[in-house]
Amino acid sequence: MQLQLHKAQADIFVPDGLTVDAALRRTTHLGIGAHPDDLEFGALHGILECFGQQNKWFTGVTCTDGAGSARVGVYANYSDAEMTKVRFFEQRTAAMIGRYAAIVQLGYTSREVKDSRDRRLEEDLLSILQVTRPRIVYIHNPADKHATHVAVGAAALKALRRLPTEMLPEKVYGFESWRGLDWLPDDRKAVLNVGGRDNLLAALMGVYDSQIAGGKCYDSATFGRLRANATMFESHSVDKLELASYALDLTPLVKDRSADVVAYVVGFIDEFRAAVAQELGKFFRD
Repeated sequence: MQLQLHKAQADIFVPDGLTVDAALRRTTHLGIGAHPDDLEFGALHGILECFGQQNKWFTGVTCTDGAGSARVGVYANYSDAEMTKVRFFEQRTAAMIGRYAAIVQLGYTSREVKDSRDRRLEEDLLSILQVTRPRIVYIHNPADKHATHVAVGAAALKALRRLPTEMLPEKVYGFESWRGLDWLPDDRKAVLNVGGRDNLLAALMGVYDSQIAGGKCYDSATFGRLRANATMFESHSVDKLELASYALDLTPLVKDRSADVVAYVVGFIDEFRAAVAQELGKFFRD
């Protein structure tokens, strides 16, 4: 099957120089993020799982050009076009550090991906999924509060649900980003171990100088969240992990195409509400 992408500026970079076709077909873990840096801050589990392995390969897909990011300091006067170029090379650099199979940058604007009538991104992602046939997929979780993240996650989920049964991945995880997942009931959390490679994590995150020096401390914030996840998961036992990312298991939505996505996600919120009401009710209700 031939890879087909809509945008003329779409770019596929293979860090180790393998042909694009061979690089994509060796993929076992696929991450789909909205902006340059979303994979390195959200899909770390997949990157670490594959790093230095010969039988596991992470391919990243970055859907937008990141032109609208906040900027101060040295980047304060950068135009959107200049910022897009900086972020493009930052994403390529991260792919080299993480030894990705490939990084695909699709070049959409945030406005384009948030247009529910525009199906190009969904079609691109479907084509990528058909070529790579990954076992594990990481996408934005549907409860994220960033509209572009939600839009990209929705396009990815729609593409996944269009795959024939024999191409379906084993697992689909919705990762944390602009909203943590600590509110998920513990038995509903996918707890992913991302500890033991702090130096690699720091290198991957530190690539994004345009974001960190540009006014957002994403690196320290992410490390803090990962540490908090590991420590705050259980109150009556010692930490089992050094760093942990939480994810929402979206596999049932991919296996069952008839399942209502909104009801599935809101159902977890209802569970959280019920659990809080039950515990608090012990003290304030007869």
